[in-house]
Amino acid sequence: MKPLDSSGTLYTMEETSREAVATAVQRVAGMLQRSDQLDKVEQYRRREARKKASVEARLKAAIQSQLDGVRTGLTQLHSALLDVKDIQNSLVDVSKDWRQSINTIENLKDVKDAVVQHSQLAAAVENLKNIFSVPEIVAETRQLIEQAELLQAHRKLMELECSRDDLMYEQYRMDSKNTSDMNLISIYFEDVQGLSDELAKQLWMVLQRSMGTVRRDPTMLVSVIRIIEREEKIDRRMVDRKKQTAFIPPGRPKRWKDKMFQVLEGTVSTRIEGTQAVTREADKMWLVRLLEITRKYVLDDLIVVKNLMVQCFPPHYNTFNRFFSLYHNAVSSRVKELAAEDLEANEIVSLLTWVLNTYKSGEMMGHPELCSECDINQLEPLLPKDVVDDLLSKYVQTFTSNITGWLRKALETDKKDWQKETEPEADQDGYFQTTLPAIVFQMFEQNLQVAAQIDGDFKEQVLRLCLKQMNSFLLRYREEAMLYKEEHLKDRQLPQCYVQYMIAIINNCQTFKESINSLKRKYSQSSEPTDSDAAIERTLNEVAKEGCQFLLDEVFLDLEHHLNELLTKKWLTGSHAVDTICVTVEDYFNDFNKIKKPFNQEMTSEALRRVVMEYIKAVMQKRITFKNADERKEGAERMTKEAKQFKFLFQKLAAGEDTERLCGAITAIAEVFKLTDPTLLFLEVTTLVSKYPDIREDHIQALLAVRGDASREMRQMIIGTLSENKVSCSGSMQPIFRDIAVPTITMTTMTTMTSMATAKLLK
Repeated sequence: MKPLDSSGTLYTMEETSREAVATAVQRVAGMLQRSDQLDKVEQYRRREARKKASVEARLKAAIQSQLDGVRTGLTQLHSALLDVKDIQNSLVDVSKDWRQSINTIENLKDVKDAVVQHSQLAAAVENLKNIFSVPEIVAETRQLIEQAELLQAHRKLMELECSRDDLMYEQYRMDSKNTSDMNLISIYFEDVQGLSDELAKQLWMVLQRSMGTVRRDPTMLVSVIRIIEREEKIDRRMVDRKKQTAFIPPGRPKRWKDKMFQVLEGTVSTRIEGTQAVTREADKMWLVRLLEITRKYVLDDLIVVKNLMVQCFPPHYNTFNRFFSLYHNAVSSRVKELAAEDLEANEIVSLLTWVLNTYKSGEMMGHPELCSECDINQLEPLLPKDVVDDLLSKYVQTFTSNITGWLRKALETDKKDWQKETEPEADQDGYFQTTLPAIVFQMFEQNLQVAAQIDGDFKEQVLRLCLKQMNSFLLRYREEAMLYKEEHLKDRQLPQCYVQYMIAIINNCQTFKESINSLKRKYSQSSEPTDSDAAIERTLNEVAKEGCQFLLDEVFLDLEHHLNELLTKKWLTGSHAVDTICVTVEDYFNDFNKIKKPFNQEMTSEALRRVVMEYIKAVMQKRITFKNADERKEGAERMTKEAKQFKFLFQKLAAGEDTERLCGAITAIAEVFKLTDPTLLFLEVTTLVSKYPDIREDHIQALLAVRGDASREMRQMIIGTLSENKVSCSGSMQPIFRDIAVPTITMTTMTTMTSMATAKLLK
């Protein structure tokens, strides 16, 4: 082996050898770490020898494979070199032969001219008989066209055009600048172009009537397509020859195939545009009729195309998809024209419903007979999104204006009913109601059904708009209920059924709530409450509670005289005021039973509360001062008895759990009056305060003043002690005494009372 000259290479090999020796040493050291391993040295040596032999064998095989590859490559390079030399010699021979043949080609020029002249003469001889019979063939062709024998007419026309074109071509070859001879030929064959135009008119006429023709005589349509296909082939041949010779016959290319598609497109457009039979002035449903006719025409025509017309056209025409696109484009253009008109709200809905739903449904383009031939999902929208948005916006504006008017009119009608002398109608459960909720929500329901036909998002938008209008309407409803009450107070005899219609107004609020929830469940995909929902809920509760308050005001206006008798001398001597109060309240609540839950129960509880407060207020007004123990006992017993009457009445009316506590306030006050031992008065008052912590000092002073036997020192002691040990009010208990005012005695009042007392004594 030749020694290496590179010091770097020698260093690398030496380094590698040292690394190999070091590795071997480590390996041997790892094998012989224990003394018992020395017995296996021979076994280790044989194993390493086998490994070495295996590695050397693989290395030799790899080197041999590389050597074989190098040998094969050298052989192929040698063969390629020989082939290149052979090709080079062949090219030299070809170049030599080409130089020798140049002179030979120049010597054949005369032969070439003779060949051209011979071909011209041959063409002249061949077309000679046709040239003389041109007038006769023209007449025959015209007659065939008139008789609708289109294939035969076209064959004759082709003969005439072929003769003319061949003569012109030969003349062009002989002398392309000789225009006089070319014009002579054109004049002689001038009728040929007219025949071509007449035939084309017949073809376009057949295509314009293709829907009827394919049903009646499909062979006629097939003939037209065959003629157009022939002309297309001739056009291609003439265009190819022009590329070679720069000559093209007059009238070529005819492009009858392109013209055919233009005619079909115009036919489809005319078919769609001609569907409008009536106008808005003649028929309010004109647009619905127009869209239905369009749907029927398009569906029928496309089924005819699929089942009949496709068979008349060559497969490469892709006939059905082409017609499908033509009808889609024609409908789209017509719908855009309709959208640009000044449409009314119902017409906008009809148009958008048809465009967004009907068009791609199984009733039209998605019909089962058509689905197998095309993918309706690939169709462009009939209307651009901005046009659809404009129409929806216009509809919303019109709908907002209309619904405001409808709601105002409905409320005016309902207000007229409030003045009737007959009771309002009752529902199946006997609750009074008017027709207002049904009218309002019938309007909402109809418009939401329409909106749902258009689009889910638009349905949600209309629902939000309805709820917004509902909130504004309820505010007006509240105002009208207030005016109704004020007008009634001017003359309580009118309207005759004021109570019953006020009950119906309250019940309408509950019906409105139920109807709104029903609409939301049916037409809204979101169950989350909105600000509008909260506002409507709040307004309805306010209207209902104010209505209940108006009715209670009506009750207490009738009770006013009897309430003024409470805790007076007349009351003490034997008044029937409480009996009358109970009978009156029960009579009114026979009508109030026609109020729906939860307002009826709330109203009963409020009535009890007001009766008790009026009773306690009579005590606090100090209308009477008991003179002795007998009067106190009699007054206390009467109060206890009347508290039981109130309790019995309002339990009968189902006033709620607070009945016991409210009526107990009267009983507790009676206990203060009933006490015979003044020294125990402090304990009794303390018991009263513990039960009703909202009672104030002025209330206690009034009670002690009515009792009539409490000294000034005792009153001060009781008030002072209670002030030091004031009981805090519980937030869960509804206050009773808090809203009861105790009248204060001014100097004017005292003077008046003194004068009245003096006058009474003098009398």
